[in-house]
Amino acid sequence: MTTTLNRPSASAHSAPKRALIERLNIFTALALGVISAVVVWRLALQFLPQDSEEAIFFNREDKITLLSMIAWFIGFMVGIGALIGPFRWVMGKDLSHDENMFYAGKDLGVKRYFRYTTDHKVVGIQYLVVTVVIFFIGGVLAMLIRTNLGNPEGGWIHPQAYNAIVGTHGIVMIVATIIMVTGPFGNFIMPIMIGARDMAFPRLNALSLWLIVAAAAPILWGLAIGGISTGWTAYNPLASQAPLGQNGYIMFICIFAISTMVAGANITTTVIRMRAKGMTWNRTPIFIYGVVASVALALPAFPVFFLSQIMSAMDRAIGTSFYDAQHGGSGWLYENLFWLMGHPEVYVILIPAVAALMEMAPVFTRNPLFSFNLAVIGIAGISGLSALVWAHHMYMSGWAPLLNIPFMLTTELISIPTGMLFLVLIGTLWRGRLWVTMPMASVFALLWNFMIGGVTGIYLSDIPADAFLHGSMYVTAHFHYTLMGAGLTGAIAALVFWFPKMTGRIFDAKLSWISFWMVQIGFQIAFIGMFLVGLAGQPRRVEGYAETFNTGNMVTTGGAYLIMAGMLVLLYALIHSWMNGEKASMNPWHSKTLEWTVANPIPLENFDVLPTVTTDAYGYGKEIR
Repeated sequence: MTTTLNRPSASAHSAPKRALIERLNIFTALALGVISAVVVWRLALQFLPQDSEEAIFFNREDKITLLSMIAWFIGFMVGIGALIGPFRWVMGKDLSHDENMFYAGKDLGVKRYFRYTTDHKVVGIQYLVVTVVIFFIGGVLAMLIRTNLGNPEGGWIHPQAYNAIVGTHGIVMIVATIIMVTGPFGNFIMPIMIGARDMAFPRLNALSLWLIVAAAAPILWGLAIGGISTGWTAYNPLASQAPLGQNGYIMFICIFAISTMVAGANITTTVIRMRAKGMTWNRTPIFIYGVVASVALALPAFPVFFLSQIMSAMDRAIGTSFYDAQHGGSGWLYENLFWLMGHPEVYVILIPAVAALMEMAPVFTRNPLFSFNLAVIGIAGISGLSALVWAHHMYMSGWAPLLNIPFMLTTELISIPTGMLFLVLIGTLWRGRLWVTMPMASVFALLWNFMIGGVTGIYLSDIPADAFLHGSMYVTAHFHYTLMGAGLTGAIAALVFWFPKMTGRIFDAKLSWISFWMVQIGFQIAFIGMFLVGLAGQPRRVEGYAETFNTGNMVTTGGAYLIMAGMLVLLYALIHSWMNGEKASMNPWHSKTLEWTVANPIPLENFDVLPTVTTDAYGYGKEIR
């Protein structure tokens, strides 16, 4: 009798073929982006006309640079996997359940943080890391600026390079502060806080994050080829005559604006449609109002900024004249388009940070939030008025002088709803049983810093005073007190507060206090010194200055170095706590909002059973900590 053995085929021994979405990650994105940019650059060099009237008229170098940057962007987004879902949908075959679970990062471990992952918690962590990196880059540029200004004659940085560093620092820090709260905490915390399992559009959520990563290359690329010589505002027609690096600014803003629009639509839809049963608007936490108000301001503002840069690119690359007065354009057009975004953007940064601190104040005072309705009215009032004040940035420009008085009045009126938020915080602190943590101290720091930022802003809203102070270092100090002193203070407090839920670890308390005092003391030294030299007449954006301003600038530079040291301590504390921190309980702060009702680590879909809300989240006062 002969026995025949059934041998397995060779294919049975081979590993199953990996799907395309399993192969794509940040490394394939970077590789495909670089290859795409190089290929398009070579093709453009080969085929675009040169040494002709057409080449001169259409500015060949600008066109090549912009085409190469667009190729980078498309290649990166293809390489990260952002287009697989839309492509499959167009082909009539959407992603399967298993593929959607892969996109959500199920069972992928650490690898999911390097992929196009749709889980809102992963996106929140990715936003946190990206924000830290952007702040690090902006901080390095800030220290280059302050080190150069330590000497009245300027010195070791060439004036043209100094201008490029100042412009790049400005726009990079603006982007960092825009995403510092709504990015990490609006993505990780907000859906759980409203009792949802995920964002309304998970793929768009991931898209908003990777668009920001894709935008980083053009701005750094631009810095290497001349940078932004126009300041972060990039006024036209000056920007149309700037070096090739200006194209990096254009691409950076266009890509970031798309990210902001996508994120804004997603967050707004999530909050409106996916709140837990029983979570009426009166029971919705104040942080949610802050996040929604922020993106609601961004939704109309950033498309305007996007279009302003599209027209700037066309003026540079194909010879249009949107901003060229000699050929029928207008520089006023750009100024208005820019500031229609530029002033609401201040409150896009500020409102969610203040709302985060209003969320923490009841937790650490064991008091209910004082006058919840007043807080909502204040946020709504700031949002509405902030869209009506853009032209106060143009008092001295000569544009429409008859409108100066109405814009001055609306600018001064915005102090009323701002004062309402102050009253809410002070009322919450009143007779509270204070638990003095670093986030609690940040509430007091906000009140101090934003008071100075607000009072100094009143002078700039007044036309005669602005005529003297406009263009001086006083203005720089004012907006740093607002954006950094208030906004960044709130964002760092939010990091420490929600760190246990995001990482399962307690943020190192000792290091957080050391960083807090170093940053806050350094901040006061740096920018009070800047107020003094500004009042004495030192202009902004200058590489050198008169000897009379030397002492004030040395004080400011010393304060800046103390801020830098404090932020480095914070960075070390973040990494150390993430890797070696004490494991956190489910609710270490004894808070009452929904994100603290889920276990650590948080399950993929947040809640096994969706919660039902029967009261607001601020029922403190009866129990004793």
